[in-house]
Amino acid sequence: MGVRPPADNNDEPDVIEFGIAALDDRLSDVEIDYPATADEVRDAAGHVSVPFDASGHSMTVAEALSEANATRFENEQDLLNALHPVFERRREATRNSLLSQLRSLVPF
Repeated sequence: MGVRPPADNNDEPDVIEFGIAALDDRLSDVEIDYPATADEVRDAAGHVSVPFDASGHSMTVAEALSEANATRFENEQDLLNALHPVFERRREATRNSLLSQLRSLVPF
């Protein structure tokens, strides 16, 4: 997923990546031999922090794996598919928090 940032500053990227799009980008810097178990992915990429919403809230791959149901991944797409619901649940929970609702009321 991605959201366009405000158009005020031309130095920023065109899109802010979060969720699976951000995870896919960050996994390109990590060597994982597939098929892989959740423990193997955790060892290789558990420390990687991935934003799960446009506000920059993030979680590590290890945290996401602990909430996922899958324990084995045949390829990177299997990993992304397994972690997608985890990022979505976290994004929804954060969006519905009292602090997030108050922030949405403030115009700046």
